[in-house]
Amino acid sequence: MIPLISLKEMKRSLLIALWFAFLTFPIMVIRVNPIERTVSWRWTNLLYVALGSFVISLLVKAWAIGKERRAGAAAARQQTPGSAAISIIQAILNRPAYWYPLAVLVSGLALAFPHLFSTYQTNIMITALMYVVLGLGLNIVVGVAGLLDLGYVAFYAVGAYSYALLNLHFGLGFWAALPIGGLLAALFGVVLGFPVLRLRGDYLAIVTLGFGEIIRLILENWSDFSKGPSGISNIPRPGFFGVEMALDQAMIYMYYLMIGLLVVTIFVVNRLQDSRLGRAWLALREDEIACQAMGIDKTRTKLIAFALGAFWAGLIGVIFGAKTTFVNPASFTFMESAIILSIVVLGGMGSIIGVVFGALILILLPEYLRALSEYRMLAFGAILIGMMIFKPEGLIAGVRRVYRFQGRGR
Repeated sequence: MIPLISLKEMKRSLLIALWFAFLTFPIMVIRVNPIERTVSWRWTNLLYVALGSFVISLLVKAWAIGKERRAGAAAARQQTPGSAAISIIQAILNRPAYWYPLAVLVSGLALAFPHLFSTYQTNIMITALMYVVLGLGLNIVVGVAGLLDLGYVAFYAVGAYSYALLNLHFGLGFWAALPIGGLLAALFGVVLGFPVLRLRGDYLAIVTLGFGEIIRLILENWSDFSKGPSGISNIPRPGFFGVEMALDQAMIYMYYLMIGLLVVTIFVVNRLQDSRLGRAWLALREDEIACQAMGIDKTRTKLIAFALGAFWAGLIGVIFGAKTTFVNPASFTFMESAIILSIVVLGGMGSIIGVVFGALILILLPEYLRALSEYRMLAFGAILIGMMIFKPEGLIAGVRRVYRFQGRGR
């Protein structure tokens, strides 16, 4: 049953529909044909946008009212005898045994993916898996430690150029450059961490944004070092004991390489969150002053967060250079940092599974919406707005840990 909506809310929905129709007017109504030099006006599209926005706004308000009513009813039933039965059912459903068949199914699909789909689909999935690992790396800094980093793409660029330059000047292969790229990015993470130890919030975001732009401008203007805007080409793909592979075989090999790296990343990040260091990051995120008062070394904790987050970005940077066989500064703009941060926020701050789903949605959804042609990005934006309205805490919010003291019974 749809809850009744007041006249005031209907007026607000009407204003929202008119405003949305005004914003989309240049895209949905005006069509310019530069070849024939004509302009066509599609007024019916404007009507559809206004009506659709009005109906969606009413449905969202009805959903919010229903949610408040259900929350009130649940609070009223909290002390009822039936709550014990509900707790027992939830405990049964949360047993790990129910997750094992799902894990086996997902693993089977992941391993069979490149053999079931085309090379193009495999290439897209490799990109999505790369962003999953990037999101998990940034999740350490932003989601767990609470340090807003808008220059994360700089460490991504350090890893990519490390492989490109080491191969260009010293002939190092992929496997030799992979740990070096990660360690160099971690070193740059420590270099960034020292100046921002006393900063937080907006000031920290501004400084990290400037750091990312400094790295990009250095790569773009220092032509003797980085080849400037022309970039570096002919970067070799990962090898397998000297076996020569065709393009299709190389894509499949890189796909399985990314699957392995993703599994290792999830394992390491999960163990870090459950460790003493992870609890220190959570304390730092919740209250920095209280964290320091409890005896936690704030400087060391922040630097480790920046270094570990940058390390994963450096590894993916090396893989990016091997996948594209070409790097240039245009691949490492602020938009990349914004996309990775959006993955963390959309998936859920501090949630590993949420970041995985957020990356897959943000990277795969624009590709699979190509059938909508010119309305693809409009539909993509509308889907993201809807998700943030219905799930403002993220797709899968991180569970807040609660510790209770159990006194000894007498």
